[in-house]
Amino acid sequence: MTKLPTAMGQIWPTVVFRRAQPLRFDLHELSGSLGDLGTFLPLSVALALTCGMDLGLIFIFAGLMNIATGIAFRQPIPVQPMKAIAAVAIAEGLTAGSVAAAGMITGTVVFALALRGGADWVANAIPKAVVRGLQAGIGVKLMWTGMGWLAALPTVGFDSWAVAAIVGALSACCIGRRQPVLLYAFLAGFVLLALGHDDVYRNLTFDPPALRLVAPGATDWWIGLTRGAIPQLPLTILNSVIAVCALSGDYFPGRGIVPRRMAASVGLMNLLCVPLGAMPMCHGAGGLAAQHHYGARTGGSVVMLGTIKIAAGALLGGVLLNTLDHYPKSILAVMVIVSGLVLAGAARDCLRGRSLIIVAAMAVTSIAANTLTALLVGCLLAAASAWLSRRWGVTK
Repeated sequence: MTKLPTAMGQIWPTVVFRRAQPLRFDLHELSGSLGDLGTFLPLSVALALTCGMDLGLIFIFAGLMNIATGIAFRQPIPVQPMKAIAAVAIAEGLTAGSVAAAGMITGTVVFALALRGGADWVANAIPKAVVRGLQAGIGVKLMWTGMGWLAALPTVGFDSWAVAAIVGALSACCIGRRQPVLLYAFLAGFVLLALGHDDVYRNLTFDPPALRLVAPGATDWWIGLTRGAIPQLPLTILNSVIAVCALSGDYFPGRGIVPRRMAASVGLMNLLCVPLGAMPMCHGAGGLAAQHHYGARTGGSVVMLGTIKIAAGALLGGVLLNTLDHYPKSILAVMVIVSGLVLAGAARDCLRGRSLIIVAAMAVTSIAANTLTALLVGCLLAAASAWLSRRWGVTK
């Protein structure tokens, strides 16, 4: 058994050579790896489309991090877009510089918490209703954006309400079934693209994505902090660190990942990759649950998924980038709406009593103003609720 030095060994997964959990590479693991694409594909494609990011680089870096986490943790830990940052960027059209700034700030804070062991303290300090309100607000914001895209489409055609209705109906029919329907819908979009814009495929270039250093300006840093990083941090600590570690312990008894190491992984992913053009990334309990549901049991599943992402980004990056401007909005809108619905659905355990008031107020504020204002409203309402409980003994 070989371990890292004591200081880093506290936050980075211990490297074990002889007794490491074996990685499995079979159809069950491959099937499980596709379970989280319903989150990854809509948000990554929409980020590239609305923020001018390179989809090839998004795929490549996400794939590299899939492989790294699969080998390090030996479990099917997902690599997902940071949902708060992605949702705000998509809905408000943030620049690539602002998105990068938000990811780097979030990564720095989370990594610092890993070094100091503060993840648990932050998770305990933030009321659950506020976190659920953030998730509901971000989900509603995504759905609102998707519906806005649909509103501009014609009733019939290769990119129309009719196509959106078919994709939406198929998505609804596959709820609870082990089918990555949004992956199928994404691939079908390129067929519709050929039917509606056959000229797009005539002059395609197959150039691999080019690495470039993203240097946010002063305005990007401010927007990234206020609109992206601050709303994202509570979700990252709770869902990408605390909840995914708890679920890891449930699925793999005796081998659960500790929060400090998970926080270090999230921090390092963003500090290393985002400056080079990657989207802000995290792990997630929902993604782990989805991949486990579809058959993933070892880190081999995400290693295979990472290899596929890297190949797609390297070989098809130029193709994806050149076709994205004409990609059917009808399919992309449904994908974004479904992602928003799933994210907002996480708040269902807080839809009673004063928690319901907090969640509803934050969801409305996210649409009427922005996510940061919604977070402030939620914190004020939670503080008022706590004061009422102390002053009058009111608990509901």
